[in-house]
Amino acid sequence: MGLDELRNLAKIGQLKTEPCNMQEVKRLLSMARTRLEDASLKQMSLEGRFTSAYNASHAAALAALRWHGYRSENRFTVFQCLVHTLGWSASQWRVLDAAHQKRNLAEYEGFMDLQEALVTELMELAQKLIDDTVLMTQN
Repeated sequence: MGLDELRNLAKIGQLKTEPCNMQEVKRLLSMARTRLEDASLKQMSLEGRFTSAYNASHAAALAALRWHGYRSENRFTVFQCLVHTLGWSASQWRVLDAAHQKRNLAEYEGFMDLQEALVTELMELAQKLIDDTVLMTQN
């Protein structure tokens, strides 16, 4: 993994160094699973399912970052670090970046333009994030 890159991000203040706390990692993964279950509820609005899938992705990505001993207060940075924490490709985390941008438009400007396909893809990525993080923590 890109541990040098994570250290460099900490040096420039993008990340904070904080010892790994496995209880926190487990809680974040549990939260991610719960949010992903919520996202699969068809009776929920598309916006609600998107928000749940997005939050599941963020919790799992943060769990991976925390396992490596870092924390970020910036959601985008948490997703961007997936290249270094889980070895994800740019194409994988860029879907999360697009979701992050849509989330920000909704939160700060009240605009949400969603398609079912994005929510489905976000749910699939959230599940992969959970699986990859669990696998990493077991090694």
